[in-house]
Amino acid sequence: MDRQMGSSTRIERGVTIVDVVGQIDLGSSPILRKTLLESLNGTKSVAINLSAVKYIDSSGIASLLEVLKEARNSNKRFVLFGVSGAVLQVLQLTHLTGVFEICETEEQALIA
Repeated sequence: MDRQMGSSTRIERGVTIVDVVGQIDLGSSPILRKTLLESLNGTKSVAINLSAVKYIDSSGIASLLEVLKEARNSNKRFVLFGVSGAVLQVLQLTHLTGVFEICETEEQALIA
């Protein structure tokens, strides 16, 4: 299994979607943070596809929270989708499932 994190960005129906793969940890979270903050530019809504992320640590969660805060400060929608397994478990253990807008599917995330 590839442990390195990677991401790609695309636009669907006016929503910027960031597809993330691999593991989000101390080494990769600064890159993800930068990518997500840049994705907020020029859009009103950003959806993060975490379906191919099998691990996230506290630095990754902190990066997501920082981007969420920036999105809220700039009145933009920030949605997570495809969250499952260990990533969902971390969000549940940290009581953050109610903080983030989380959708099961991309289609749900695209609905404003």
